[in-house]
Amino acid sequence: MPCLSDVAGAVHLAELNLGILKYDWDDPRVQDFVNGLDLVNGVAMRSPGFVWMMSEAEMEAAQNDPDGPMGGDPRTASTLSVWEDVESLEHFVWNTVHKQFYDRKGEWYDMDAVLRLAMWWVPAGHRPDMAEAMARFQHLEAHGDSDHAFGWKHLAQAKLWQQKQCG
Repeated sequence: MPCLSDVAGAVHLAELNLGILKYDWDDPRVQDFVNGLDLVNGVAMRSPGFVWMMSEAEMEAAQNDPDGPMGGDPRTASTLSVWEDVESLEHFVWNTVHKQFYDRKGEWYDMDAVLRLAMWWVPAGHRPDMAEAMARFQHLEAHGDSDHAFGWKHLAQAKLWQQKQCG
């Protein structure tokens, strides 16, 4: 994939953030997480560089479909979104209220289960579906970082994750 500066505006950054909760969605031990979702998603949608996010209803249906690409685990917690560029997503993840939730992930997520981020470039205007997102996620899982799917360290322009990921 060409560098963003070479194709100014022709591509956006898609991301799938996927985790498995330790407890059911209605368990009091994850209520701070559940109660904060609207806040965090609202901040994302108002952030500079935000393009699109899969709706809550679509995400819930994708997560709970036993025949779908996510496997139907009722404790799945995920986000699928598109951003104008790396810097916009990185700013949201590490410099907003999202970071406070990231720092508490060990309280809410099964750290032995899947908990990761997959990113990939999409043409501007494209809205990935869950089948595409999971195919990218699985490609990253099987092959590691590549231009097809990658994590933060694959992006030379991403710096904040190195400084702030350990919280």
